[in-house]
Amino acid sequence: MDGSQPPKTLRVILAQPRGFCAGVERAIDIVERALNKFGPPIYVRHEIVHNRHVVENLRSRGAVFVDELDEVPEGAWTVFSAHGVARKVVQAASDRSLPVIDATCPLVAKVHAEGRRYAAQGREIVLIGHAGHAEVEGTIGQIDGTVYLVQTVEDAERLQVIDPEKLSYITQTTLSVDDTRGIIAALKRRFPAIVGPDVKDICYATQNRQEAVHHLAELVDLILVVGSKNSSNSNRLREIGLELGRPAYLIDDARALQVEWFTGVTRVGLTAGASAPEVLVQGVIDGMRQFGKVEIELLAGTPEDVKFKLPAEVAEV
Repeated sequence: MDGSQPPKTLRVILAQPRGFCAGVERAIDIVERALNKFGPPIYVRHEIVHNRHVVENLRSRGAVFVDELDEVPEGAWTVFSAHGVARKVVQAASDRSLPVIDATCPLVAKVHAEGRRYAAQGREIVLIGHAGHAEVEGTIGQIDGTVYLVQTVEDAERLQVIDPEKLSYITQTTLSVDDTRGIIAALKRRFPAIVGPDVKDICYATQNRQEAVHHLAELVDLILVVGSKNSSNSNRLREIGLELGRPAYLIDDARALQVEWFTGVTRVGLTAGASAPEVLVQGVIDGMRQFGKVEIELLAGTPEDVKFKLPAEVAEV
């Protein structure tokens, strides 16, 4: 820090859209409705969504987050997270006669269906995604047959398959068209017969939030992304800001703000990952008031009005 004072006025430009997507809203709503209908505890396999504040809030209300189903008592209501689960997890719940509510995002479920369809055609499958991510592990576990995980263009260039004429690809939903374009192009160069879903099948929420950051970067000196460190889409928003030449920070909440970030800064772009609640965004705005007067501007963006149907178990709560 050079000792200079932050500006007395910060113009904060809010990304539009930002924060919760329809799949996240649905998953959280499912747990809340289950708590209301069946009472606590409600067991959730893995984090319902990748946000620490959301998980802690639900935990305080009686949700119990577990890594594996053997931690769930006999007969206890169990929720599968928005990221989806492998078939063996579904089978394990069935073997124990656990009452289950599936909060898998419908867009993730669509990827599962595409993968199974390609496998039924006798195709090997290339999954474009991040190793270790809950969605990727669930998707691989939903498909019978060979699945190759590809994370980078370099992975695509090195990929060796059994039959190049019987090859397909699917993608992790929290990657955008921009994230996957280069990898898909490399796959098509190497394997001209490869087939895959149309780009319109990419998660709309991921694409919209990334496009908003592109727009923000043209207008601001600094970009703040509200989201948790284990959120794939939140990390990507920060990376895009950096790639576009703007200082960018991923923060859980206002407590992470650091005064030196605002030295010489007059315009701040503020967004949130798809699993971050709006209350945290407003808290960050309040937190920035310690550095001076805050003026708010809303970025023009793509409106989102998607609503996903709730599972029958909680639809009437």
